[in-house]
Amino acid sequence: MRFASEPDEPLLRPREVAALFGVRPATIARWARTGQLQPLMTPGGHRRYRASDVGELLGLDETSAEQQQLEQDAVRLYDQGWSVRQVAERFESTYGAMRRILARHTTLRPRGGAERPGPSVKHHPSTDGANDVAG
Repeated sequence: MRFASEPDEPLLRPREVAALFGVRPATIARWARTGQLQPLMTPGGHRRYRASDVGELLGLDETSAEQQQLEQDAVRLYDQGWSVRQVAERFESTYGAMRRILARHTTLRPRGGAERPGPSVKHHPSTDGANDVAG
């Protein structure tokens, strides 16, 4: 286990890291045990993760202007009515990765697609043909 060399570096709790990856905190603990993530230990024995380490694992870097543009374009298409799957295919991404990107930037519609509005005409039993006058 390591201790932070830079005291001002942001440290993340396991549940915060889990939220970034879209997994459970137990998965983060497993990644720490297998060496995929290197935790820092607090004096109380709790795990913390450097934001820079997490960003590296997420594939984020300082020159992510292209990634930011991609995310803005994906959100724009999703907000225009495209499904998560359609946006993912357009940007050659997996469904899960695109869903996480979109969830960070916009409110996602319920899974299964948006409900399409049906006809707004309501029929009432007392007016359905009962008052028709043959003429």
